[in-house]
Amino acid sequence: MTNDQYPISNIQKLEQLTGLRIYLKSVVEADGSTYFLARSDEGKCLGIMGHAADFEGARRGNVTLCPLTAVNAAVLRDKLPWLRPRPLGLQTSSGCGDRLGLATPGHVRAVRQFSGIAPIFAQQSMRENARTGRTPQQVMDDALWGIFQEGWRQPWGADADHLKTAEDVDLCVAAGYTFFTIDPGDHVDNTIRNLKSQIPNPKFIALPWAELEDTPDDLRRRYLGRRFEVETFTLEFDETGLLQAACKYSRAIAHTVRMYRHLAAQTGNFELEMSVDETETPTSIEEHFFIASELKRLGVQWVSLAPRYVGRFEKGVDYIGDLKVFEAEIAKHAAIARVLGPYKLSIHSGSDKFSIYSIIARQTRGLVHLKTAGTSYLEALRVVAQVEPVLFRGILAYAIERYPEDRATYHVSADLTQVPAPDALADPDLSALLDQFDARQVLHVTFGSMLDRFGDQLLTALRDHEEVYYTMLVSHFQRHLSPFVR
Repeated sequence: MTNDQYPISNIQKLEQLTGLRIYLKSVVEADGSTYFLARSDEGKCLGIMGHAADFEGARRGNVTLCPLTAVNAAVLRDKLPWLRPRPLGLQTSSGCGDRLGLATPGHVRAVRQFSGIAPIFAQQSMRENARTGRTPQQVMDDALWGIFQEGWRQPWGADADHLKTAEDVDLCVAAGYTFFTIDPGDHVDNTIRNLKSQIPNPKFIALPWAELEDTPDDLRRRYLGRRFEVETFTLEFDETGLLQAACKYSRAIAHTVRMYRHLAAQTGNFELEMSVDETETPTSIEEHFFIASELKRLGVQWVSLAPRYVGRFEKGVDYIGDLKVFEAEIAKHAAIARVLGPYKLSIHSGSDKFSIYSIIARQTRGLVHLKTAGTSYLEALRVVAQVEPVLFRGILAYAIERYPEDRATYHVSADLTQVPAPDALADPDLSALLDQFDARQVLHVTFGSMLDRFGDQLLTALRDHEEVYYTMLVSHFQRHLSPFVR
């Protein structure tokens, strides 16, 4: 029996019996037991009426109350199979990163409003894990409790984002992730500029040909003197273009192949994304074609690919660039993805890019994965600005202090001189900073430092005002998701 069928009178009796507030959508019967998520003054807990021997908990009358531990999450995952992530295939999809572990109920409520968009509710990179002090397993478990709270029964995914090492892959396989984003950016040669076309070229000769299962002559035979028809346009490689594509991306391709084969040896329940978005120069149409062709030749199967697009995809703000140029380019990227796949184009740093969502949706024809992360954290700060202005002023002051150092690993251009001092605004005006370009980026990229200093206070404020947070997330994600509904 699902929560939609469970009598409200029985839930009221449960609340009277336990003295807890029960999240109505969580109540479910399975194999003769009733499971629910509840909240007391001490926090949230799992409630069980029936067999509970496998769980860590304590009896209260005929109900077992269990803390939200990793052990209990694992047991509940076995009891309720829909709490396990799964591969989502080529459906239009959206990643809902959650740096604080509290946003999933809001994400679920937002996704429920849009049919045809498959959600990834657990998504965090190793860089974010390091800055938030969380593990891949904790990210997965936090998503599980949010999904359970809201009674989500449809398929959902879990993205082990921006993985760079085999060790990171192993951690995420053990935690049950199903979507693995391989980031070979460290192996992209960003120094490639106008290479001379003559062969031999030292960079070209030094490529890892054995790993690539290739030779220089075979590579040249595959691409030179040929015309590649890609829907409405044709690609041709000259010596210089092929040399630059090979020298820029071949080591990244070899690394991706190593990671893919390592992953495939651990599990068969996965899908792969390759991401080269965090590189210094855009991925040209020819380079995208080269990357996909070589991955395909080497037997890699992938569901999405994230090139570095033209223009600027800065954190927390709208797209910066010429919209006509962007549309012309992404139309060709999307055509390559259809012809050499099909696979989805992945949009990293995808949150808040409202001016290009309709363009992306139109040109990809639904073969798209939108990846968001920090935007849910910024909505958390919007809540704090409204309900705890003193705390928000402290966060803003520290963010201003930390920004020069914390911005180093991000593509941002905020100017600190444009960010108001914490005491320059009245309390009702503080939340408007979350709509101001410079303040928004400063707050966005300093999240790790802020959590070190203010994390407990922030989490307490959000737990005390969780419905405010969920409401803001729903409103915010409506703007993100609606352009992608087909």
